[in-house]
Amino acid sequence: MVSGPVNPINPLVADVGSPPIPEAQSWIRRYDGSFGPLINLSQAVPGNAPHAGLLERMAAVAGSAAGSQYGPINGDADLRQAYAADLSHLYEGRIAPEDTAITAGCNMAFFAAMMLLAHRGEAVLLPTPWYFNHQMTLDMLGIEARPLPCRPENGFVPLTDDVEPLIDEKLRAIVLVTPNNPTGAVYPAHVIEAFAQLCRRRGIYLVIDETYRDFLPQGMNRSHGLFSTEEWRDTVIQLYSFSKSYAIPGHRTGAITADVKLVEQLAKILDCIQICAPRTAQAALPWAIDALRDWREDNRAEINRRAQVFQDALAPLPEWKIESVGAYFAYLRHPFPDAKAQQVAEKLATERGVLCLPGSYFGPGQERHLRVAIANVGADVLRGLTERFRGLRV
Repeated sequence: MVSGPVNPINPLVADVGSPPIPEAQSWIRRYDGSFGPLINLSQAVPGNAPHAGLLERMAAVAGSAAGSQYGPINGDADLRQAYAADLSHLYEGRIAPEDTAITAGCNMAFFAAMMLLAHRGEAVLLPTPWYFNHQMTLDMLGIEARPLPCRPENGFVPLTDDVEPLIDEKLRAIVLVTPNNPTGAVYPAHVIEAFAQLCRRRGIYLVIDETYRDFLPQGMNRSHGLFSTEEWRDTVIQLYSFSKSYAIPGHRTGAITADVKLVEQLAKILDCIQICAPRTAQAALPWAIDALRDWREDNRAEINRRAQVFQDALAPLPEWKIESVGAYFAYLRHPFPDAKAQQVAEKLATERGVLCLPGSYFGPGQERHLRVAIANVGADVLRGLTERFRGLRV
C-alpha cells in the first residue's frame, strides 16, 4: 500500500491537451436532428470502402497462422520491394527497399522520425496551421514546435524567405505537409525544392509528409522532383500513408523513406514502439500497388469532384469564405469576427448537424477558421450544406 503521495506522471504528457476529435464529437449528442441526419466532416476518413480484391486478400492473411506471427522490424520484404519500385517509378529516382520502413500508420512514422532527429530542448519547424498530432508529438517529446507561417494570401503555402530568421542552433528539422492537413493546400514543386536546398545548405533535415499524395489535383502526379538525384539522401525524409490511398485506416499502415543509414537507426525506435507493423495489410498491399492503380485514380477523381461540389454548395453564401481546398480538406473562414472558432463549430454541430473542427485545434492564430473534411461523405450530402450553413447565428 502506498503511504505517501503518488509521483506525478510525466509533465510533458500531462501538459498536452486531450485528443481533440473526441471532444468535438461529443457535441453531436446535443443535435436534435431538425436539419436532417448528422453530416460528420470532422475526421479524414475515406468515404469509400476498400477494393473487394484487397479485402479478400487481407481476410486470407488474417485467417492464416503465418499472418499472425511477428514480421521484420522495418516491414515485410515484399511490401518494401513493391513500395520502393513504385516510388522509383513515380519520382524517377533510385530508391531501394532498404531506403524504406513500414510503420503502424503515418502518425507512427512521424513520431519515429521526430525521435530520430531531435531531442528534448531542440526545435522543429511545423507549418501553421499545423496538424495537431504533429504538435502533440513534439510537445510530449520535449521538442519545441516552432511555427512556420503559412498565410492565407499565399494560399497557405510556406515561403523560404520566412525561414532564415527562424533557424538557430536548436533547429533540427523543417516539416512540410502536402497536400496539407488542415488547409488542403498543395505546395508547388519549386517551393518544396527550395526548402530542400535551404535544408541542405543549413545542415538540417526536411521531413515531407505526403499522406495525401494520391489525391493531388488531376494531372499532377507527384509533388516534387527531390528523388530524381542522389542529393536527397543527405537531408530528406518522406512520410506516407497507405491508409487513405487504399481506404484501410483501421489497418494502420504507413511508410518512411530515408537513406538506408537513417533507416538502420530508425529500426532501433521501431523495434521499441511497434516491433513490427500490422501484418494483414502488408501482405496484401504488394498486389494492390500495381493492381489497383486505376481504382486509386477513380478515387482521386471522385475526391476532387467532391471538393468542387463543396465549393459550389457554399458559393451562394459568400460570407463563408473558402480560403483553401484540396485533397481531403477545405479551410473555411467563418463570418463571425467576434466569435472563437470553437463557438462556431459547436453551433454548427449542435444546431445544424454539421460536425467540423475549429481552427483553434490547429495552432495559434486560427480562430477565424474551420477545417472541413470533405472526403468523408458523398457529393449528394455535400450539396445539402448550403441550407445547413445559411443563416447560422453565433
